[in-house]
Amino acid sequence: MDYFHIIEDKQDLLKVSNLGLAYLGDAVYEVMVRSWLVLHGRLTPGKLHQSALAYVAAPRQAAMMEKLYPLLTEEEDRVYKRGRNANPHSHPKGATRQEYQIATGLEALFGWLYLNGANDRLNTLFEAMLAGEEV
Repeated sequence: MDYFHIIEDKQDLLKVSNLGLAYLGDAVYEVMVRSWLVLHGRLTPGKLHQSALAYVAAPRQAAMMEKLYPLLTEEEDRVYKRGRNANPHSHPKGATRQEYQIATGLEALFGWLYLNGANDRLNTLFEAMLAGEEV
């Protein structure tokens, strides 16, 4: 198994829990953010870490999802809503419950796309989210 280039059957992906997709998507999103920061700025390790934390926080993810939502296909919208409507038992104190749910939906979408092997689509959506952002 090549864990960097996974392509799962869509039927098998339906069996993955919403929060499981979000768990994986959180890591995929964070790797993409870290890559973007390293490639687009000359920051010290401490500044890289602070910048990454700002981008992966639920309020920022929820704001980014507003830019992204109109670009989603019907299938991606279903996956996003599956993740958004998952029922986590808590949320971080720096975010509202709604922001956390939207961020969970975004992460579920990124996890699902990753498991589908849809790297081009991940990159397209990620670039759309970060359009106009400065490091």
